[in-house]
Amino acid sequence: MTTAALHSMQLPRPIQEEQVEPLLASDGFSFRRVFYPMGFAVEIETNQAEILAAAEESWGEQDAIAVPRQIAGALKLRVGVTPSSSSECPPKTSVRANGHLLSIIADIENFSVCDLQQGVAFGWVTEAALHHRHYLRYHFLEATVMCLLTGSRVTPVHAACVSLNGFGLLLCGESGAGKSTLAYACARAGWALTTDDASYVVWHSDQPHVRGNAHQVRFRPSARDLFPEIRDRELTPRTDGKPSIEVPTSELPGIVKAPQAVVHAILLLKRRAEATVELREVDRRTVLPHLEGSLYPLEGIRQRQAAALTSLDGVALYEFHYRDLDCAIAQLEALTEALAKTSPEARQTDDNTRTFA
Repeated sequence: MTTAALHSMQLPRPIQEEQVEPLLASDGFSFRRVFYPMGFAVEIETNQAEILAAAEESWGEQDAIAVPRQIAGALKLRVGVTPSSSSECPPKTSVRANGHLLSIIADIENFSVCDLQQGVAFGWVTEAALHHRHYLRYHFLEATVMCLLTGSRVTPVHAACVSLNGFGLLLCGESGAGKSTLAYACARAGWALTTDDASYVVWHSDQPHVRGNAHQVRFRPSARDLFPEIRDRELTPRTDGKPSIEVPTSELPGIVKAPQAVVHAILLLKRRAEATVELREVDRRTVLPHLEGSLYPLEGIRQRQAAALTSLDGVALYEFHYRDLDCAIAQLEALTEALAKTSPEARQTDDNTRTFA
């Protein structure tokens, strides 16, 4: 074949590879909705409607709660979903931070990155994560949103919160002290439940306002022996952490939910097999380590979180020794009655009575 003939041949053109934006920064995120976890606006954008369905399970019920909404300056979360050849649950996550940047990483395809200063976050998860809804919600959606909230709106405190007749009690203590058990026992007895485990002190409030997830209670497996209504409940699947049974409060009869409470007393729980019911007044130094244990480890954000805790300076502080739940609840009811008699409202009533006498 001559050279001219070679040049005249119709050689096959190379196959054009599909043009993919390598950073996926321009990927279409056509699904969008604003949720209100604890009353704060969070806008979620995604390329898969199932992400919004998972967020609905976490915060949809909170859209109707009676908490003042902060709509201006919504926090923003963009979550993309990529195809997956595996249906296995992704591995457990690791959290790392540097200044105002925080990452939650399971592997190269399942991660989120938070800018706590700007109040924005983005992440990618695989279709496999969608198939494991508890994993997706707990490790990515809820964890990422709570990081944004605690960086700019609320201060986390490892404590339960219940209230009776408007008088809120913060129940703190070491792991295993019985915070969730006592909080739920109070709720069964007619108290209002704000949260059984994690409380959040609202920034820039004129009162010590605490908010929490009143829509779910997390039990240890041993609680099956205390509460017959959860005896047949299965353990909630987790990739790490202590075994737990998570139950929506909507499935627990007679529970009154109060997503916000004003704290009037903080109790450091001391549950012991031989303990009798006793309240002992303590100073702030005794309680402070339990309040500051969940603060952000780096300065700047930590300072702002700690500043919000000063709203709790005026509340009563106690060490609470107890064993039996019924006796403990009776003692707490007596405490709220005593707090009511010494409240500013009660003193104002007394002053008015003396004025007109």
